[in-house]
Amino acid sequence: MSTFNRLLLRRLHRVAGMAALGFIASFWLATVIVELRGNIGEITLVKTAIAWGLIGLIPVLIATGGSGFALSGGTPSGILKTKLRRMQVIAANGVLVLAPSAITLAILAQQGRFDGLFVGVQILELLAGLINIWLIGLNIRDGLALARST
Repeated sequence: MSTFNRLLLRRLHRVAGMAALGFIASFWLATVIVELRGNIGEITLVKTAIAWGLIGLIPVLIATGGSGFALSGGTPSGILKTKLRRMQVIAANGVLVLAPSAITLAILAQQGRFDGLFVGVQILELLAGLINIWLIGLNIRDGLALARST
């Protein structure tokens, strides 16, 4: 890979990673704020917006994971292997928990169903989101350390 292509890939990885963190953190924070306020209209709006926001989040996560894997040279070891394992957990968490939760919560909110199911899924979504924020933060920290060492 040429130096120019590697530089572009690094920039893509950095921008996509920060965008992913921004999406997830803003979804999480918006949820906490509207839940604390307790306004049903605001909750419905935020839950619907988050479901639609997946259209932006998913490609950003794919770009982050793909560019990170390409930068690793295909056979990561050490810190790169750790970052890849975290990214696999982030992706699985997103596909298996966060995306279905976001869609379910949007549907329930639009139906006015703020019952036990809504609360349970909301708690699951907040916990899974917090885990992804933490893991992405660790990957950013390790990525910055790698960038400084090269």
